[in-house]
Amino acid sequence: MGYNEKERAFIEWYPRGYGVGFKVKQRIFETQTEYQRIEIYETEGFGKLLILDGTVQLVEIGEESYHEALVHPVMLAHPNPRRVLVIGGGDGGTLREVLRHKTVEKATMVEIDEGVVEASYLYLDVASELLDRLIKKEEPRGELIIGDGVRYLKETDERFDVIIVDSTDPVGPAKLLFSEGFYRSAYEKLNERGLYITQAGSVYLFTNELLDAYRAMKKVFDRVYYFSFPVIGYASPWSFLVGVKGDIDFGKVDVERGRGLELYYYDPERHGTLFQMPKYVRDLLERA
Repeated sequence: MGYNEKERAFIEWYPRGYGVGFKVKQRIFETQTEYQRIEIYETEGFGKLLILDGTVQLVEIGEESYHEALVHPVMLAHPNPRRVLVIGGGDGGTLREVLRHKTVEKATMVEIDEGVVEASYLYLDVASELLDRLIKKEEPRGELIIGDGVRYLKETDERFDVIIVDSTDPVGPAKLLFSEGFYRSAYEKLNERGLYITQAGSVYLFTNELLDAYRAMKKVFDRVYYFSFPVIGYASPWSFLVGVKGDIDFGKVDVERGRGLELYYYDPERHGTLFQMPKYVRDLLERA
């Protein structure tokens, strides 16, 4: 796994020998923080590539294929999302998409690794202007907190309409963000009508992790939905899990609000296509 200087390529290897790779021109940044190794490469055809501990987080050209799918389905399914929490998401792309919604009065991003925010601000063309305003505390509707999202969720007195977890894959250190205890904290901090969403890994290659997270969420939330979306740079299709508190129907979204967003990848008018999951995976989830 990682950068092959001879081949001038970065390859992320998944289970069973499946890999996703990019041809790169050069490595432009590398550092080891308290939490993880951060690398940024210039690719041949997709702009810059952000790597955390050897795993692809995003490429500049196509990053919206992830951020749109993570943010807009839940934001448009909620009737009035005013207060939003983003856990993780240090590159700023998720918060950028959240703030496109005019209903939002306050959106808080809690990122554990300040190094990710700094590297994204300095080297990536994803949300650098937004990160600059957050760092300077000049974004009127947004707040950046450098800290542990798990601890923040337990200790905060705030309540949210939507909670979005933009984390690394549901393996290794990030597994705590896919635990029943964490889901209970999130459920408690949602308002009476609220939505929670997390990415949940590759449909084909992290199927067991998807099933584990789905089972844990079903013990906590009133209803749990699953969907998939093709994400550039990942072993797609990529899975997402949505937990519902209250009477919100995630099967429906506000199409009119969605039209005003002028999205590139996620289409609110075709929201139902999100739920097309491979039959064997759907069968496993329905038996979970």
